[in-house]
Amino acid sequence: MLDFFTIFSKGGLVLWCFQGVSDSCTGPVNALIRSVLLQERGGNNSFTHEALTLKYKLDNQFELVFVVGFQKILTLTYVDKLIDDVHRLFRDKYRTEIQQQSALSLLNGTFDFQNDFLRLLREAEESSKVRAPTTMKKFEDSEKAKKPVRSMIETRGEKPKEKAKNKKNKGAKKEGFDVPLTASKTAPAEKSVGADNGVELSKEELIRRKREEFIQKHGKAADKSGKSTKSDAPKEKGKKAPRVWALGGCANKEDLDYSAPTTNGAPEVAPPEDINLIRGTGPGGQLQDLDCSSSDDEGAAQNPTKPSAAKGTLGGMFGMLKGLVGSKSLSREDMESVLDKMRDHLIAKNVAADIAVQLCESVANKLEGKVMGTFSTVTSTVKQALQESLVQILQPQRRVDMLRDIMDAQRHQRPYVVTFCGVNGVGKSTNLAKISFWLLENGFSVLIAACDTFRAGAVEQLRTHTRRLSALHPPESHGGRTMVQLFEKGYGKDAAGIAMEAIAFARNQGFDVVLVDTAGRMQDNAPLMTALAKLITVNTPDLVLFVGEALVGNEAVDQLVKFNRALADHSMAQTPRLIDGIVLTKFDTIDDKVGAAISMTYITSKPIVFVGTGQTYCDLRSLNAKAVVAALMKA
Repeated sequence: MLDFFTIFSKGGLVLWCFQGVSDSCTGPVNALIRSVLLQERGGNNSFTHEALTLKYKLDNQFELVFVVGFQKILTLTYVDKLIDDVHRLFRDKYRTEIQQQSALSLLNGTFDFQNDFLRLLREAEESSKVRAPTTMKKFEDSEKAKKPVRSMIETRGEKPKEKAKNKKNKGAKKEGFDVPLTASKTAPAEKSVGADNGVELSKEELIRRKREEFIQKHGKAADKSGKSTKSDAPKEKGKKAPRVWALGGCANKEDLDYSAPTTNGAPEVAPPEDINLIRGTGPGGQLQDLDCSSSDDEGAAQNPTKPSAAKGTLGGMFGMLKGLVGSKSLSREDMESVLDKMRDHLIAKNVAADIAVQLCESVANKLEGKVMGTFSTVTSTVKQALQESLVQILQPQRRVDMLRDIMDAQRHQRPYVVTFCGVNGVGKSTNLAKISFWLLENGFSVLIAACDTFRAGAVEQLRTHTRRLSALHPPESHGGRTMVQLFEKGYGKDAAGIAMEAIAFARNQGFDVVLVDTAGRMQDNAPLMTALAKLITVNTPDLVLFVGEALVGNEAVDQLVKFNRALADHSMAQTPRLIDGIVLTKFDTIDDKVGAAISMTYITSKPIVFVGTGQTYCDLRSLNAKAVVAALMKA
């Protein structure tokens, strides 16, 4: 039973809607548009919203979206067939109204599709119920029945013949005679009639017989030529001149000269190999640029000296113009080779493999059926669509503006609380100190809560950062007000309790921001993840930042997925608090392999708030989406 089925344009105009069990489809469809269509996450045609499963299909030629919704506990096998049938019938029936491409014509158009939809729904439901009965396979349908009886009969004289033929084949290969195997490619697919007794021979038997005849015909000549070449070369009997090893060295240096023989006074030197070809580099030792051209262009580039019959002719000119003028809609076959190279390029740039596959699938769904523009190629069209998708992914759904939120918390006379979490060794404490310096520069007082009570030296590290930050912003420069202070209770204590005391202390002392440092933990460590979920649930911070390093690839997906899952599973609240943003560290160590930024934002739909680019307090940046995509697409 379907909840709803709706058809709307990409501009937001609802053309037709079917209401089934559900009273309204506005909420689920808006969630689909907001979370999938606008965020370029169309790699999968299914979307789950609360208790509903939504399946959709894009018509890029007419800019339409077909969405069907049903309860996710149901297994409806006919949904894919139904959405394809509805898409085909609706487009063919109202082609003229849709092709006008104006909002007024779509609003004034009457799309009476109710009866047609009910008929298609009934046919799809009946087709899913009717299943063809499974029948056993007969002997006449098997491959064994197609073989002739003669090929299954074994006699005593056949095995020695086969062995003798195999020996002849081995002898021919040893003497440098290669048996041609082109007959297997040029042999006809159908069966032929043999010369003896009119018995039908199969394809394999015909190839074997021709091969045997060829060997028998040319094998003797090869044997004779091989023997003659062996006899022509006289064999040197006995040992060559012995080496003379004297204790004081060799008197004659020519005795130790075992270099290659010379011809006409010049040594025989093998032709040098192409170093560029061995190393896989282009001229000058530089790596070649990424080639996303089609297979036809590659073949033309590999054979530049091969004359083209159509070049310079009228037919070649018209063929070239036909390929450039936008008169053809894109298909998956046209984009397959380009998308494969794009996927490999993304993986090489440190994008997680699963994310790269989903990105290419999303681009394929976005471009399938779209008419190419004039004087545009498949490669440029796919590359531009991928760049737009990557920029859209890096731009957050909800912008995190810490300064604005801190000023809002000041008006309510409470401190703004930020919690840092992540795996071991990613730089949580260092980047916490950088963010503290940034807040101090903006005139906010900071209280650092040392809630990492597990790692040795964690409190001393924060104490050193606090002392240096206090030296940069002394109380004398701020009217005697302490701008940065460390709140610590030592080691082995409950982190959630220390964070609660720190927030209460900040409220009493008038601190603007509380930065909570937590212990690093692996995403698979259940006890530590439970403690982190407890700290977040009890203290309800305003912002939960996940600190991840830019060096990881596939591991970034695993870390973020398991962190969010652990926070949801171990939380005691009905609506668990998950990660709100990402701090990407060690960005200065990866050159142009910036794929971790794409992987993290794609898997969580959360923004990258800060980017760490060095070791000093000033090495803190905000993410520039276009610059990251430019580095990612650079060959």
